Amino acid sequence: MVDSVTEQVIQLEQRVDRLMRLCDQLRDENRVLLNAQESLNAERAALLDKNETARARLEAMISRLKALEQS
Repeated sequence: MVDSVTEQVIQLEQRVDRLMRLCDQLRDENRVLLNAQESLNAERAALLDKNETARARLEAMISRLKALEQS
């Protein structure tokens, strides 16, 4: 009876240890993913800004061309 209880306690401790290691691993993975997401969001913002700049320049060129056509 005592051996059975001791064995169950040992098994429970092992399961808790595995769960703790898994939690640590998932926490690390989550940190990596959050950093990657932050980096991608910054890259996206930079690309949107470049796109907006290019669009504004194209619209300005089109306006100048139209003005040249009319004169």
